[in-house]
Amino acid sequence: MEINEMLFLAIALTTVLSALIVALSKKIIYSAFALLLTLIGFAGLFIYLSADFLSMAQIMIYVGGILILILFGVLMTQRIYDPSQITAHNSIWVSLAGGIAMAAITGAVVWLNPWGKTLAKDFEYSTSRIGSELLTKYLLPFEVISVLLLAVLIGAVYLGRSREVHK
Repeated sequence: MEINEMLFLAIALTTVLSALIVALSKKIIYSAFALLLTLIGFAGLFIYLSADFLSMAQIMIYVGGILILILFGVLMTQRIYDPSQITAHNSIWVSLAGGIAMAAITGAVVWLNPWGKTLAKDFEYSTSRIGSELLTKYLLPFEVISVLLLAVLIGAVYLGRSREVHK
């Protein structure tokens, strides 16, 4: 077994095990920190797919933004370390049924798809090509979306202000 295969298996195993901790942990703080490891594992798997842009976006957006927001929310919640406060889980039978259904669908897709052989190719950087496309061919949609997101942010700040300020 080559070093690339061993590294891939280590990243995949870490990702799957930390995802199981996210799903099965009774303490929400453990789930949140295991989610950090899961998202970083997915970023590592994106690197194996030669998707460097998606890997960096995964780290900056999900790990750097959303997960930090979740951790702040969890840590600022009162009585988070109280042993009586545990995470509520669905019934194990509902979870097993959903897992079996997803495994059956995934198995059917893998089994029925006519997989062709692919040639091994070297790692290609895609970030520069995506950046040049965003700033040339797709500049107008990129700017329209940025203005739309700015309007949504201003609306969220306006709605989030207290009622006393509006009077």
